[in-house]
Amino acid sequence: MKILVMVKRVTDPNVTVRVNADNSAVDLNNVKMAINPFCEIAVEEAVRLKEAGIASEVIALSIGASQSQEQLRTALAVGADRAILIEADSTLEPIAVAKLASKVIEEEQPGLVILGKQSIDTDNSQTGQMLASIMGWSQGTFASKVDIEGDKLNITREVDTGLQSLSLKLPAVVTCDLRLNEPRFASLPNIMKAKRKPLEIKAAEEYGIDLTSRINMLKVEEPSARQSGEILSSVSELVEKLKTEKGVI
Repeated sequence: MKILVMVKRVTDPNVTVRVNADNSAVDLNNVKMAINPFCEIAVEEAVRLKEAGIASEVIALSIGASQSQEQLRTALAVGADRAILIEADSTLEPIAVAKLASKVIEEEQPGLVILGKQSIDTDNSQTGQMLASIMGWSQGTFASKVDIEGDKLNITREVDTGLQSLSLKLPAVVTCDLRLNEPRFASLPNIMKAKRKPLEIKAAEEYGIDLTSRINMLKVEEPSARQSGEILSSVSELVEKLKTEKGVI
């Protein structure tokens, strides 16, 4: 069984993000980029399934800028067998990413697609669900445990009330939550080997999909600075302030 794992290029989670001068977008000049942390978890899970003898091949897919090759090479160093980059000059919305991914799935015929539950740049948490709908496949979102038995995929997912267990029929789409696994670091020998693994580059326009944005970005602003707190001497003083100053009671 092939596994297709999706990888997104985002700002390094340890970098302080700033808005550009005209408030039109996030300033990415000279900013360190990395694999989306949830995508790292997805890559790790796919590689573990291959190491367990469940998967025969792991294919890493990224849809975005040409620089995403760097993140795909990292995925190859971790253990993916080959990579595909669908180049797009503009930032794509989740529905466009899902449609492009569906075309790759039709070409590669994987039995399982794994991706992060969301990306840390837009936090939409939509691509996996849209992709499953387009393909007509089973979906398991926010997975914290994955187990494959024959043509059945058993997952544990995190919900507001606790944990939920699902049994899905393959092929399926799974989105990974934070506690699914602990991603490994790519070793130097594997980083060198990754340079020789195949990485295929295609243009998004080749697939004949309408990539026109349906959302207009009006303005990007940094969040308001958090106000300092105030230490009160008694409960009665707190109640009085809530009544007179805040008007909440």
